[in-house]
Amino acid sequence: MSLPDSAYARLLALRTGLRRFEAWSAQQARAAGLTPAHHQLLLAIRGHGDPDGPTIGEVADYLLLRHHSAVGLVDRAEDAGLVSRTRSKDDHRVVRLHLTEDGAARLEALSALHLEELDRLAVDLPKAWEGLAPVYPPHGFAVPGERAAPGEGAPAVLIARV
Repeated sequence: MSLPDSAYARLLALRTGLRRFEAWSAQQARAAGLTPAHHQLLLAIRGHGDPDGPTIGEVADYLLLRHHSAVGLVDRAEDAGLVSRTRSKDDHRVVRLHLTEDGAARLEALSALHLEELDRLAVDLPKAWEGLAPVYPPHGFAVPGERAAPGEGAPAVLIARV
């Protein structure tokens, strides 16, 4: 069975659009005095649903990083005055992440720009992701031949090995 040319054109349009948005986003982060990774970290912390803040492991899941890489990113963001760490009141082994006032202000400005751009592009990401399933387990990377069950893990994203 051969795929029609329109399938390849659709995939190309999606991947090109995602790359363009990512490049635009990185440019906006740099203009705000942040690295693109710091911007993504701030968004992962602020977008996390628990008012106690995410753990480093949860941030690693959001950013598709290994735990030690997330620790290094958090260290640099903390040194830059963007985030802070606090120990959980319930379990002192657990460290929670929070935005500083500066981190929150920078993220809010960037998020407003991003929402405007998404509105301008009329991007419907959930529709673009329709039919895709995650291929990585929480706290890890893609496992060849395995897919997470629908509804598990992070947003549906396919990971390509290049």
